[in-house]
Amino acid sequence: MIIVKELENKIFKSIVCFFTILSLFILSFIIFFILKESIVFFKEVSILEFIFGKRWNPLNSPDKLSIYPTILGTIYVSIVGIVIALPIGVGSAVVLSSYTNSKIKKIIRTLIDILAGIPSVIHGFIGLLVVIKFFETKFLFAAGESVLAGGIILSIMMLPFIISTCEESMEKIYNEYSTYSNALGTSKSYMIRKVILPNSKRSILASTVLALSRGMGETMAVMMVIGNAPIMPKLLGKCQTIPSLIALEMGMAEVGSLHYHGLYAAGFVLMMILLIINILLYIIKRKII
Repeated sequence: MIIVKELENKIFKSIVCFFTILSLFILSFIIFFILKESIVFFKEVSILEFIFGKRWNPLNSPDKLSIYPTILGTIYVSIVGIVIALPIGVGSAVVLSSYTNSKIKKIIRTLIDILAGIPSVIHGFIGLLVVIKFFETKFLFAAGESVLAGGIILSIMMLPFIISTCEESMEKIYNEYSTYSNALGTSKSYMIRKVILPNSKRSILASTVLALSRGMGETMAVMMVIGNAPIMPKLLGKCQTIPSLIALEMGMAEVGSLHYHGLYAAGFVLMMILLIINILLYIIKRKII
């Protein structure tokens, strides 16, 4: 019996190791392929000019292929989304972990899982018909497509990741310390402020990283509500993100052209931005938390 269990553990360990190595191999292949396609472009256009230039016109000369406004739009929309979603997500996680009984908690968790599984095009369609129309009718905007509209839709898509990540950690902390808190006669709100939230910093930061990465990589939902104009972004103005730029133009770019390789270069820049953000947040976690 013991030998059978040891054999099962070895088989399971081997399977897990195989899929881990396979995942790393696929990821490495994707990065290598995008880098290979991007190098062709960077031989014609310098990286600094591509990143800090302000015009994107694939029909013009190579020096008109630059994505500075698009980079700012990507970051701006994601930050607006995380600013809206983080307080709501953390607050919802606190309520679920500390104030909700097990039956209601199961129902809410199921609804959160369903929200996470809704296709992004559905979010974009709702944003197009509800959020944009609301801006146009209630605030009399000439066009409702804006950074704010994209941030609102992204915040809805980020919420399941933030709530799930934070709630699991907060529930463990609450179950561990609630008995001691009741014995000392402290209120639940005091325990949340002084014990649960301070000890949940890691999970809150992890959920922020996950949600921010999710937001910066989102394509369809954001593309449907931001107007897709490669101009400097404003909160109530149109903008364009790197994923929407690639999605809109990859289909009409001639394979092997500078335009084609420029879109891969834009994807490479997006990967580098996400890598830098993850490194910075990891350093913050090591230094502060």
